[in-house]
Amino acid sequence: MKNIISIGWNSWLKRHKESILLFDSIAAASEIALMLNGQWDGCNGVIIAKCDEIAVNTASLLLEATWCYQGASKAVLDRVTADEILRRYAIGERNFVNANLRCAVLASVNLSGINLSYAKLSWADLSQANLSKADFTAADLSQANLSGADLISAYLMRTNLKGADLQQVSLRGANLTSACLSEVNLTHADLTGANLALADLRGANFHECNLRGANLTGALFIESDLAFALQ
Repeated sequence: MKNIISIGWNSWLKRHKESILLFDSIAAASEIALMLNGQWDGCNGVIIAKCDEIAVNTASLLLEATWCYQGASKAVLDRVTADEILRRYAIGERNFVNANLRCAVLASVNLSGINLSYAKLSWADLSQANLSKADFTAADLSQANLSGADLISAYLMRTNLKGADLQQVSLRGANLTSACLSEVNLTHADLTGANLALADLRGANFHECNLRGANLTGALFIESDLAFALQ
């Protein structure tokens, strides 16, 4: 009995040596995970084997971020309305890093050059929008409607586009390095000269998609997926 209790206690201690820290932005969590050799959860959490609060506070100070232990308080991504984005964009603001725009309706708007890196845009409607040179680095655009959108020279490195509607989208010269494009609809899309190195393209619909000059080095795809693409 004593041995069973000892084994159970040691197991509990082993599980609780890791600390889960929550930061006030996804960008800060990603950077601090790299700085402190922690594991980033893809959102605003970082798993650290042994938490050195001095090191965490120093890193947070450098990035002007705040943090807490998971469960100590509630860390959420503030919701931003489509109207607020348009109002602030109209007066010259371009930086909307980490914005929470899930299910937002921003169809046919002009947001050229906007910075929405690390933003949450799953299920958002961005159809026919002008998003040329926009920065969507590591953003979540899963299941989003981007049909007919202008994403010429946009930055979509490590962006999650799984299941998104990209019909007739223009991605000429866009950087999609390591992006997830699995199960996306790219019918009649233009990816001329796009960088798709290391991208996940499995299950994507490339019917009449223009891939001329695109970089597919290290990309994951099934040969049959590209059968109807223009190359």
